[in-house]
Amino acid sequence: MTEPTRTAAGTDWRAWQDSWDRQQEAYLPDREERFRVMLDMVEALVGPEPRVLDLACGTGSITDRLLKRFPKAVSTGVDLDPALLAIARGTFAGDDRVTFVTADLKDPRWTAALPYDSYDAVLTATALHWLHSGPLAELYGQLAGLVREGGVLMNADHMPDPSTPRINAADREQRHAQTDRAKASGALDWKQWWDVAAEDPVLAEPTAERFRIYGEHADGDTPPVEWHARVLREKGFGEARAVWASPSDALVLALK
Repeated sequence: MTEPTRTAAGTDWRAWQDSWDRQQEAYLPDREERFRVMLDMVEALVGPEPRVLDLACGTGSITDRLLKRFPKAVSTGVDLDPALLAIARGTFAGDDRVTFVTADLKDPRWTAALPYDSYDAVLTATALHWLHSGPLAELYGQLAGLVREGGVLMNADHMPDPSTPRINAADREQRHAQTDRAKASGALDWKQWWDVAAEDPVLAEPTAERFRIYGEHADGDTPPVEWHARVLREKGFGEARAVWASPSDALVLALK
C-alpha cells in the first residue's frame, strides 16, 4: 500500500484525490465513461457555464472534472463525510468557483445550507444507494424544487435489473474478477484505503468521525432504472430516462 506523501507545504491533497479515484476505479472500471456522458449532457442541455450542485460529492470527483471541462462553471459540493470533505476542501482551497457544504441529505432542512436557491444541474454518482427508496424519493422531490426550469438532474449509480438474475450473476462474477485484477496490480481496496486514511495525522480524526456517522457499509436500496425514471417524473420532472448504462449501473437523466 502506498500513502499520499506530505510536502513542505503540508498535506498533498491532490495525491489523496488521485488515490481515491484509483480506489474507486478498481470497482468501477467505466467510471470515467459515466462522467464523460454526464458532462456531455450538461453541455447539451444547460450549456458550458453551469451552476452545479455536486450532490454527495465525496472528494469532489465530479467537480474536478466539471471545472477542467468547463472553466466558467461554478459548483456547490454537499456531503456529510468529514474525511472526504477534508480532501475536497484541501484540493479546491482558494478556488472561488467552488463551495463545500456539510449537510445530511436525510435532514429535510439540508437545502437551507446551500448558497443558491436554484441550480442548472444536480449531479451525483455512486452515492445515493446509501439511501433507502423512501428517503430517496423524498430527496428527488426536494431536488425538483432546486433545479430550474430546463435544468437537469443526473444520478449515476447501481441500478441492476431484478428480472435478469442470470445476467446479473454473470456480471457480478465478472466485476469481482476485474476488481481482483486491479488489486493484484497494486490498487487499494475500500478497506485498505480507509486504513491508510486512518493512519494519516491530518485525516485520522475525520476518518474516525466518518465511521461513527456511517458505519462500515451502505444499507440502502438499488432500485432499477424504471423506478428512478418513474419517481423523478412523479416528483416534478418533465422527462426522465437512462442516457448511459453498463450491465449493473446506469446514468438516469431527469429534465425539469
